[in-house]
Amino acid sequence: MLEENVILVNEKDEQIGLMPKLEAHQKAVLHRAFSVFVLNSKNEIMLQQRAHQKYHSPLLWTNTCCSHQREGESNIQAGSRRLFEEMGFITELKELFHFIYKAPFDNGLTEHELDHVMIGYYNEAPLINPEEVENWKWMKIEDVKTDMELQPALYTVWFKIIFDEFYHFLEEHKSPSSANATVNNL
Repeated sequence: MLEENVILVNEKDEQIGLMPKLEAHQKAVLHRAFSVFVLNSKNEIMLQQRAHQKYHSPLLWTNTCCSHQREGESNIQAGSRRLFEEMGFITELKELFHFIYKAPFDNGLTEHELDHVMIGYYNEAPLINPEEVENWKWMKIEDVKTDMELQPALYTVWFKIIFDEFYHFLEEHKSPSSANATVNNL
């Protein structure tokens, strides 16, 4: 099986090349990525637990799905593709924001990504792909924040960074009348 390439970018998200995914993570080269947060009508986030056989961060909890765009693929197309591949469903996605982060792993690899954060809504159970996902659960946004502070070792390195950005984005876009109205109107 051929290793997938990632899209190398500059800080303006302009493509500057392609590189095999593992090599990009070994060299900590900036590349394009995305993170999907799926929420339900109770304002809970669908979290996934990474499969036990993953080469990094196995069995850790993370956002609904995340991965890398393929050359010629829009951010929304990539998010929809990977959501279906990992969680077995499709829902409309909306891009919220993007930012750059760098996160080293214990195994010597480093995520250095320009991450496009997307949101979608879904109320059913996913049909998880066991090659990618060990387990899943719904969790209230505030409970994720609290649990991450109490038990940070249960969560992926990048999810802690991305969740903080996502949480602050939601806080900044809250309407004065209702927190739930904010999330549902994004």
